[in-house]
Amino acid sequence: MKKKFIARFGVMPEIFKNEHSRLVALLLIAMAVVSDALAFTFNWIFGIVFLLILVLVIIGAFISLAEIKAQTSDYISDLTYRIQREEQDALIRMPIGILLFNNEKEIAWVNPYLQSYFGKADILGRPLAEVDPELTQLIQDNLENKKSVEVQWHEKYFNLLIQKEMKAVYLLDITRYAEIQKQFEDSQLVLGQVFLDNYDEVTKSLNDTEISNLDNFVANTLSNWAQKFGMFLKKVDEDRYFILAYTGSLAEIEKEKFKILDVIREKTSKGNSPLTLSVGIAYGDSDLAELSDQSQNNLDLALGRGGDQVVVRQIDGQARFYGGTTDPMAKRTRVRARMISQALRDLMGQSKQVFVMGHQRPDMDSIGACLGIRRIAAMNKKQCWIVIDQENLHSDVARLMEELKKDDTISATIISSEEAVAKATQEDLLIMADHSKRSMAASPDLYDQLENRLMVIDHHRRGEEFPENPMLVYIEPYASSTCELITEMFEYQSRESEPINRVEATAMLTGIVVDTQSFSQHTGTRTFDAASYLRALGADQSLSSYFMKENVASYMNRSHLIDRVEFMDDGNAICAGENDRDYDPVTAAQAADSLLDVSGVEASYAITRRSEGVVGISARSSGKRNVQLIMEQMGGGGHLAVAATQIKDTTVSEVRKQLLELLQAKTAERAEEEKTE
Repeated sequence: MKKKFIARFGVMPEIFKNEHSRLVALLLIAMAVVSDALAFTFNWIFGIVFLLILVLVIIGAFISLAEIKAQTSDYISDLTYRIQREEQDALIRMPIGILLFNNEKEIAWVNPYLQSYFGKADILGRPLAEVDPELTQLIQDNLENKKSVEVQWHEKYFNLLIQKEMKAVYLLDITRYAEIQKQFEDSQLVLGQVFLDNYDEVTKSLNDTEISNLDNFVANTLSNWAQKFGMFLKKVDEDRYFILAYTGSLAEIEKEKFKILDVIREKTSKGNSPLTLSVGIAYGDSDLAELSDQSQNNLDLALGRGGDQVVVRQIDGQARFYGGTTDPMAKRTRVRARMISQALRDLMGQSKQVFVMGHQRPDMDSIGACLGIRRIAAMNKKQCWIVIDQENLHSDVARLMEELKKDDTISATIISSEEAVAKATQEDLLIMADHSKRSMAASPDLYDQLENRLMVIDHHRRGEEFPENPMLVYIEPYASSTCELITEMFEYQSRESEPINRVEATAMLTGIVVDTQSFSQHTGTRTFDAASYLRALGADQSLSSYFMKENVASYMNRSHLIDRVEFMDDGNAICAGENDRDYDPVTAAQAADSLLDVSGVEASYAITRRSEGVVGISARSSGKRNVQLIMEQMGGGGHLAVAATQIKDTTVSEVRKQLLELLQAKTAERAEEEKTE
């Protein structure tokens, strides 16, 4: 009995374990003692009775507190049991897949929801890679992720969360929401414009019946194409169509890489009326006006790159290019050259002075073009400054600069970037020759100062990086060189003005010779006409040969690069320099040019380090392959047969690996197309 009493009442009541409650209890006890003492003073019998009552009250309070504690403890225990039972039941029944694995990547436990994806197979204790390799790969790829990621597994979409420390995997099925998201993404509006590049040229030689048949063929072919992919197509002019579609249809068309371009080109060619299409497509905005402007810009970009291609771009997104695999030479007309020449004269007349600059590390075409523009400005009695970065010049350009120093008039107009920025005003004109990118300009600061008063003259295909508001653009991807374009302008200048001198004509002719590899690549009748015109103006072939002579170091470097060549089975040749050795860009380009002389080589690539952390690729093609598309995927650009790129913060080995992957993918793509055909 005594033990039970001690067990029940021999411990400190809960009320005394709390500091505030203990203070209140002690205060009440003290008041009770004082009251009892006063009762004894009044009457000792009354004091004894009061003391007995007080003791009984205290004992009763202790008993009540003990019972409350016991009831509370029982309630908490019951509640804890119920919560734990519900947690376990929820863990088993919840619609979230849970998998636990051990250090050996074996399945330790799965809940019934996830077990349903494995069927009735006994998977506990088995290696995860053996049970489901796909899930194993997903877990391996996302093992270090702290947040959930969306993955596809068993033809469904899941949010995958991995707790690496606990070796736990959680899979939440979000297929329904992913389908809603995809439906929303596939229903975004797409605007497009289709333009028949050379409709006017083709129809000039056709009679009315032939024109009608050609129009009907194109309209029916495009209508069938639009119907196949659920698009709305409307003819708005004899050579222009309007497209309205959804992004879902666009994705399907992109999968087949806009084969409509090949269909139109090949079938019209068989009828001796070769037509090509250019298409500009925009999406990603609810503002129709914004989409319309973007689609027109994309069409302009496709035309600026030479036509026969498609440019697809999301608003504020990266452009995607399709087509552009042909290199026709018949689209340029002398009418356009005359119009551009007249427009250039007008612009010069409205300007106080003219600045012309080529690209960084200039070649002969860039310098020759600048000299040609300077002479046109002089013909129009305008002061023209040539902006050149005279550091790190290649041997041919260095020899030309030495020759120019003999002419005080020309040498006085060659200035540095800093001098140009100091001289320029808002009334001046800036001409970008042989390039159209600020990042390649000899003076980016001058570009920024005159970006609203500039003109572009170039023979490279237009890229995404392009001036926003040029006053005049003359881009002809089918020209051999910028010097060829500028030479044609001389014919439409004033006959009374002084013609170009011997050195200027020689420099421009050398630019044509270098860019055409001595008239063996990318050469048309207009190229020979320009070369003949320059020869008639005094271009010296022996002086041109002197400019192009290689020094011993350049020759040895080029030979060394060629010695490191790898010939691939698919017709590609790759020569890569060392990771720790710099090569001149011209040397790399010459090495790539030389490799095209080898039998069986359709495309060549020279990969070299240009400076610390910068690797460049010079790409060349015989014309059967489009090296420009490969270089664009690596951040560069150029021509179908001549292209290049520069990549920062990398090594030659890494760039070589990246290039090989792209070439292998391209080879596989060509093989797949041949199987389909």
